[in-house]
Amino acid sequence: MMGILSGMRVVEGSAFVAIPLAGMTLAQMGAEVIRFDRIEGGLDAGRWPVTRDGRSLFWAGLNKGKKSVAVNMKSEEGRDLVTRLVTAPGEDAGLFLTNLRVRGWMDHATLSGYRPDLITVTLLGDRHGNPAVDYSVNPALGFPMATGPEGSDEPVAHVLPAWDCIAGNLAVSSLLAAERHRLKTGAGQEVVLALKDVAAAMLGHLGIVGEVLVNGVDRPRSGNALYGAYGQDFVLADGARVMVIGLTDRQWRGLVAATGTGEAMEALERRTGLPLRDEGARFRLRHEITALLAPWFAARGLAEVAEALDAQGCTWSEFRSFARAVREDPDLSPDNPMMAQVEQPGIGTYPVPGTPVSFGAHPREAPARAPLLGEHTEEVLADVAGLSSGEIGALMDRGVVAGP
Repeated sequence: MMGILSGMRVVEGSAFVAIPLAGMTLAQMGAEVIRFDRIEGGLDAGRWPVTRDGRSLFWAGLNKGKKSVAVNMKSEEGRDLVTRLVTAPGEDAGLFLTNLRVRGWMDHATLSGYRPDLITVTLLGDRHGNPAVDYSVNPALGFPMATGPEGSDEPVAHVLPAWDCIAGNLAVSSLLAAERHRLKTGAGQEVVLALKDVAAAMLGHLGIVGEVLVNGVDRPRSGNALYGAYGQDFVLADGARVMVIGLTDRQWRGLVAATGTGEAMEALERRTGLPLRDEGARFRLRHEITALLAPWFAARGLAEVAEALDAQGCTWSEFRSFARAVREDPDLSPDNPMMAQVEQPGIGTYPVPGTPVSFGAHPREAPARAPLLGEHTEEVLADVAGLSSGEIGALMDRGVVAGP
């Protein structure tokens, strides 16, 4: 692929979400990303969602545009090959992304002995090196206890692996920052980040740590309400459900105008002494506001509500399932320049996303499919490790490497 990172070579040894996402992000910006896996497939080779015959849509989704090498890393020869790939020469190479944390032959201290300017970005579970995934970090830091219906005591674990997504993109930023440092100084380094630290940092950035320690508040559940401002869901006359947002003053004024509730809102202000132009006041009075708005929504169907909200430039959306969103939203179809129909071997043809970033100096590249496991073994061993066809054939005969 061409792109803003064309010419850069990154080697990836990974599983789960964050580091595969980081490698794919770099690949979709034009870098050559070589992922190595065990011959039988890595830890996520069969992760759900899968097709009816067991092909992983998860793996296909997170490895688009990469090259795949399958290696028997239990053998000394296999470990040597991985070392050669990671530390291969080239001013735009020597970049390694991993969350495997294999000590000894595959750690930064050992690998940098072969290439002193090596850059390794390593993702840990927590800062102590203990394992962690999004679904264990989230409960540990309190988010499920603040999620769910108001008044409920049951924790709600979120379906989105948010910390993995943020950590993956932070790994990209870290690798590019370290590469900039190497361009200026010639020095490589190991960059370490931990999934739990990524989540803990966001807990602080969003003011939640301060809210607990300064205000003495353990944030309660507020259902679908927007914390600290106004946002609420409503059921319409035809059974549709919408979410409307009144976070900013403009959003709030648009919502009031669309629903014709200006006089009622002014009366609420007079009765309570709280100015609804203040977003905090809107949150404090959210139940009263919702009671005033609910009859308007309940009396109308989706088409009428959409027309009125759009006429005032309101911020809103309809609640959909994944299936409805895929069927109905043009942003999830090739109508969106980010998306394209791609044939994935063994799975079929369906729309997949490329990079969501549009660079002014580089045209957006169509997304590439994910490789089959080991699809590029011969190519990479020849081009990067410098092996002859005879040497590669012998390695395959001995079960050190495998093709697709």
